[in-house]
Amino acid sequence: MRDSLSGIRVLDFSHVVAGPVCGMLLGDMGADVCKIEPLDGELGRTIGPPWQNGESVVALSVNRSKRGLAVDLRHEAGRAAVRRMALQADILVESFRPGVMRKFGLDAPSLQGANPRLVYCSISAYGQSGPGRDKPGVDGVIQAVAGLMATLGEENGSPAKVGIPIADMATGYLATVATLSALHKARETGRGQHLDMSLFNATVMLQHLGMAFHFATGLEPAKLGSAAPYAAPNEAFPTADGWIMVAAYQPARWNRLCELLGLEDLSRDARFADNEARVGNRTALHAVLDPVFQRFSTRHWLDRLSAGDILCAPIASYAQVRASAEYQAGGIEIETEHPVAGTVRMPGLAFGDATTLPYRAAPTPGQHSAEILAEYGIDAEDIRALQACGAIRGPSINP
Repeated sequence: MRDSLSGIRVLDFSHVVAGPVCGMLLGDMGADVCKIEPLDGELGRTIGPPWQNGESVVALSVNRSKRGLAVDLRHEAGRAAVRRMALQADILVESFRPGVMRKFGLDAPSLQGANPRLVYCSISAYGQSGPGRDKPGVDGVIQAVAGLMATLGEENGSPAKVGIPIADMATGYLATVATLSALHKARETGRGQHLDMSLFNATVMLQHLGMAFHFATGLEPAKLGSAAPYAAPNEAFPTADGWIMVAAYQPARWNRLCELLGLEDLSRDARFADNEARVGNRTALHAVLDPVFQRFSTRHWLDRLSAGDILCAPIASYAQVRASAEYQAGGIEIETEHPVAGTVRMPGLAFGDATTLPYRAAPTPGQHSAEILAEYGIDAEDIRALQACGAIRGPSINP
């Protein structure tokens, strides 16, 4: 997988998280991704804490597998250079507000007119058309307006959101899938597409099951904390020293759980006769199960329930995740060497892959400007002229 997109050229104009995730994944799979940003760097570089040697961990974590070109798009010479590059690109990703790329003459119709096979992926809060096209939006706002926050937290509790930028991440993943699909079609037909990816739509799509339940019942989802609205027990229970997640809603596992807890009569209680009854009587179920789980430690219950083929797991911290046998065996952790931040660790591609290609660290602003432009056919004299007029930033090119 790490070299499956070898030979594909990507121009990544995106910033912060959603678009950069798309560009990162394309780069992880072997595409040559050029991160194009302002001379002083894109907005994501200013987001923190945390910082690593002064570098934003946000930017470091979503911009690996790219090279950096810093260009001032307000400068006609900079725009002209980028248009020349777009003639040879296969994919372009951008996440400006709708209309910004058109002002630069870098919109989809303009570039696809000269390069019909270009796959052009636009990422925005609410899409390129419609009533919300001009509205800004960030992950937390999208989690709220797309309904996700209404499903999270405890009953009667304060609004809650997913702590990581799930709307951004889901949009980046979905944009990658859409881009690869469009790239396949472009290879067949010679015609690219303009993909309109919105954080709002991606976050609604992420809630496929919840929305399907709403359409079927007309009901709003209840806030259930760790529980699943469609199954019980399928939630976290308090132990003597922490918590344990238990999923034992299938008939055989429910009966076995009752035996393991010493509650054989519970399996014959009409309130808990089947999964639907247990979902409807979840509060009563907890009133019985919670005191039993609290008698012993999480480790005790993990060993006992696992031996009885009950699906269960600890509520693990990140440190515990990293120390787990599953994490160690999964080989998902990678390291890159950044010229400023030093060694940067993060999860890599979660695909089984026999290749051992190293990951490229996130670039500094303009780190590869001259070499990228040269590879796109812009000669040394023109590159020096772009540097001299302030249209690009990067290491000086030799005379």
